[in-house]
Amino acid sequence: MNEYAVFIVHEQEQPEVPALTSQAIRSFLANTKGISIYDYYIVYNREHVIFTDNDELCSAMKQGVTILLDFTWTDTNRIMTAADNFNIPYIHADVSTQTFLKVMENYLRARGANDVVYIFDSTAAADTAIYFLITESQLRTIIFERLSDTSIERIKAVRPYPSFFSIIAKTADMNDLFKKALASGLVMKPDKWNLLFLEPDTDGFEYHDSYSTMSRLILDKSTCCKLLNLDGDCACPAGFKPWEVHLGNVVTKVLEKVQQNQLPLTSQEDCSAVEASGSNNISDIMRDLRKDDRFWMPDGSRMLRYNLNVSIWTSTEDDSSAAIQLGAIEKGAVVPFDGQKIKPTKRYFRVGTTESIPWAYRKRDTLTNEIVLNDKGEPIWEGYCIDFLHQMSKVMSFDYDLVSPQKGGFGKRNKAGNWDGLIGDLVVGEIDFTMASMKMTAEREEVVDFVAPYFEQTGILIVMRKPVRETSLFKFMTVLRLEVWLSILLAIVATAVMLWLLDKFSPYSAKNNKQAYPYDCRDFTLKESFWFALTSFTPQGGGEAPKALSARTLVAAYWLFVVLMLATFTANLAAFLTVERMQTPVQSLEQLSRQSRIKYTVVKNSDTHDYFKNMKNAEDVLYQMWRNLTLSSGNDQAQYRVWDYPIKEQYINILAAIESANPVDSADVGFQRVNEGLEADFAFVHDSAEIKYEISLNCNLTEVGEVFAEQPYAIAVQQGSHLQDELSYYILELQKERYFESLTAKFWNNSVRGVCPNTDDSEGITLESLGGVFIATLVGLALAMVTLAGEVLYYRRKDRKGKMVQVEPANEGRQTKGRDKQALTFKNLLNTADVKNNLNKIVEKKIPKVITIGNKFVPASEKQQKISYISVFPKNPIN
Repeated sequence: MNEYAVFIVHEQEQPEVPALTSQAIRSFLANTKGISIYDYYIVYNREHVIFTDNDELCSAMKQGVTILLDFTWTDTNRIMTAADNFNIPYIHADVSTQTFLKVMENYLRARGANDVVYIFDSTAAADTAIYFLITESQLRTIIFERLSDTSIERIKAVRPYPSFFSIIAKTADMNDLFKKALASGLVMKPDKWNLLFLEPDTDGFEYHDSYSTMSRLILDKSTCCKLLNLDGDCACPAGFKPWEVHLGNVVTKVLEKVQQNQLPLTSQEDCSAVEASGSNNISDIMRDLRKDDRFWMPDGSRMLRYNLNVSIWTSTEDDSSAAIQLGAIEKGAVVPFDGQKIKPTKRYFRVGTTESIPWAYRKRDTLTNEIVLNDKGEPIWEGYCIDFLHQMSKVMSFDYDLVSPQKGGFGKRNKAGNWDGLIGDLVVGEIDFTMASMKMTAEREEVVDFVAPYFEQTGILIVMRKPVRETSLFKFMTVLRLEVWLSILLAIVATAVMLWLLDKFSPYSAKNNKQAYPYDCRDFTLKESFWFALTSFTPQGGGEAPKALSARTLVAAYWLFVVLMLATFTANLAAFLTVERMQTPVQSLEQLSRQSRIKYTVVKNSDTHDYFKNMKNAEDVLYQMWRNLTLSSGNDQAQYRVWDYPIKEQYINILAAIESANPVDSADVGFQRVNEGLEADFAFVHDSAEIKYEISLNCNLTEVGEVFAEQPYAIAVQQGSHLQDELSYYILELQKERYFESLTAKFWNNSVRGVCPNTDDSEGITLESLGGVFIATLVGLALAMVTLAGEVLYYRRKDRKGKMVQVEPANEGRQTKGRDKQALTFKNLLNTADVKNNLNKIVEKKIPKVITIGNKFVPASEKQQKISYISVFPKNPIN
């Protein structure tokens, strides 16, 4: 009879191993005759050295050992080395849930995973997983047993945030664990959750249809048939545990090979004198085990595992509404079905940002100004950086969540050297990188790294409100004071009166000297004198001048007065309108610092505030150095002694003015204060990009001076982060595609500036300044029309009184007794027969019409008896 001895090593947490092994040996002996098998068991203790003279293996070796079966959780070299030393065949097999863990890891790696959080249904399963992760896992892994309030909070606090979550449990436990994960808000992205069931029956799981994008790895029923050596469509027994069946299969298969090869008993009396032989006759046994479909040995491992047939259920990239079976896992290999592929998950990052318009800001309701929330109750972010982040997520294929710092903004360092804000979150790993209007500074580069800048150089700029013009249609009248206008009016009146008097009393005037002026001359009545004075006050001229030398002397002096007054008015009007159109009273930071009327400030504890503080401190230090240098008692320092300090002390005064004006808490408050300064008496010093954006939205604001203290905007990452090179590469690619130019145009060019009133000096004087001139012209037109109406009414009124016609004899020299007796009225003349006949003859002879009397025409050339001429009163023609 052949005798064999089997030595079994197992974990303390595996008390069922001896019973299961003994049962397998008895089953083998029941079907095999002529052999006897002895089994030895040892509980593996990692804290003590094994296989010494007093060890159980050494005691067994004295009697003889055929093969050593290692059922521990780790692929340890200590047991294998001892077996080699004793020249004993060594088999290491997994009789735990580690094989399920290996299957899950292979699937996650097929999806491109780098890290995962494992959740188990028991402490024993978690302990088993730890040993596997230490020796074989290639993922960054965190393990949690079940889900308590403490473990849930710890999962939420994991940084960097996990890319995958995995639950390995039975169906009943899977329901409870996933329900807790849902209730605690862990399942924000279902496609990152992967469930592996430890049993084939999963009908009790409630969330198969609710979360189709979630991956579910379900044990196929063929696994039972294969491990139990059953043919056809078998049914898995209740409480089926693959690892227990695997133990019996390993023991049976090994004993078959031992009997077939007739391996001898190896004994050793002195364990301390054992030397390694380098061969333990294991190659044939391992080759046969690898060929058996029930077993699976991963590449690079000496752990013999049981083969699991696992089906993969999840949604496809084309249709995420329903889950289908995409493929299977056999011997650890992920095999998708024809036409299907395993959907690789996107990387996930926590991106830090903080509010700064227009870079990143929470969307608000236009009416209530309340923050708008999405369907998950989270704020909706908008802005330049948000669009940029969305584009980066597409080109780099990652998912992200936006995270705001719990304390602070971009980040400040306290006296203890600790940072808050975005920099602080980045240092402690709360976020993976930042996406905000963060400037690259030497202080920040001490604790974080920056990638390639994504925005052009930005700096500090001054913004002020445009002065509010006092709109008045008669503003041109304010060029001269009221007393000047009254003096001009008095000069016109005095000139007109003097001109009338000189023309009336001067013997050489045209009125009093008709012999010198036999032709018609202008009669300078009081009315004509006023008209001459008024028309002479314009470039049009006054018309015919008086003839007397005294009057002409007056006119010459008056013309000189007019020329000087017109030139003075024109010059003052041009200067007045030019000053009115000036946009700002200061044009640079230096001018702003030298005046005291305009107040100015910054955002409290902002980068701009720090800039002025640092510049002020630099001036203080330089002054101390200069003072020490010039006051030194050494003779060689005399060349530095000057009366005046050679460096301009500008920022000391600027910072004092800023502090006196009270720095504002936010940029919105600063812009509001500027907008409220209607007289342009307040300025706000802030980031140039934000100021230009605000100016593009507000027609009342204007920038002052040039940008100074320029610095670039860039993304910050943790020091040594692998994302630095990748982010820099894709930023440069977007720059090649001119993406940032289009993004800048979206936020800075598309604005309300097109509807703002044009205040450019090149556009000329506005109507508001000279509108009164047009009004005065319209008033003159209206007065002319009123005068015309008065003239027409006056003429018609006189015409209705009757018009008298006087007829005189043809012989003008003939004396009559009385002119009144010979005169006939126009009415009597028309009634005479001769006149009627003559009028009829005029019409019949078609004599040209010269004088119209009534309804007949009488030629002036026709001689009438007793009529020399006809005189019609009034002298105006009769229409």
